[in-house]
Amino acid sequence: MSETGGPAWDVYSATKGHRRQTNSRGETTWFNWTQYADHGPGAELLCLKPGEAALDLGCGAGGNAAHLATLGVRVVGVDLSSGQLRKARDRWTDVPGMELHQGDALDQLAETYTSFHAVYSVFGAAWFCDPHLMLPAVHAGLRPGGVFAMSQRPPVEGCYGCQASYIPRGPDEDPAIVKRWDHEPDTWSALLKEYGFNDVTAVVLPAPEDDKRTMGTLLIRAVRGSE
Repeated sequence: MSETGGPAWDVYSATKGHRRQTNSRGETTWFNWTQYADHGPGAELLCLKPGEAALDLGCGAGGNAAHLATLGVRVVGVDLSSGQLRKARDRWTDVPGMELHQGDALDQLAETYTSFHAVYSVFGAAWFCDPHLMLPAVHAGLRPGGVFAMSQRPPVEGCYGCQASYIPRGPDEDPAIVKRWDHEPDTWSALLKEYGFNDVTAVVLPAPEDDKRTMGTLLIRAVRGSE
């Protein structure tokens, strides 16, 4: 398995509520890259057209995938957590065009015959996979000119590479532990170019000015080069 901590993500799922019924604009589906509500860019970063195919690595409860499906995109979502996928199937049962799988993100990339127009990960599996495994797999799964985009928290200064995340289980149990990969934007840019991506951007979006939290969001986007 390429991702880490399958059972840990069911623990995480139990701590997460459902996505709001509507956002601040009154929309019932929307795309959100950051940890803040109604903040940052949307699905336009993926440059998808109706009928095209996208892969969501770590789709969680399916909110972003559902939004793309309402735009006519054929979306495949994969997640390790059965709890998160249960939420997705319960909430978006009437949304056509979504295909959900429980499993490892890199296994999904290796086993699919689909060539995707976009692959994305929002605080998802791409953060929790070794980029030296994940980036070539994503490159192979994308059509030439296809978009790869991912978001995650920026690294803590001086804490780069493989790090540990701790997911609380409760007062009487040790936390669940998963690995994540933290790099500075310049390092992500270099890695993406090394594995055949062009038009790379890696920036930290600042937190909303009216929020008490101050941590930004690392947003990475790149285009698969032609052979």
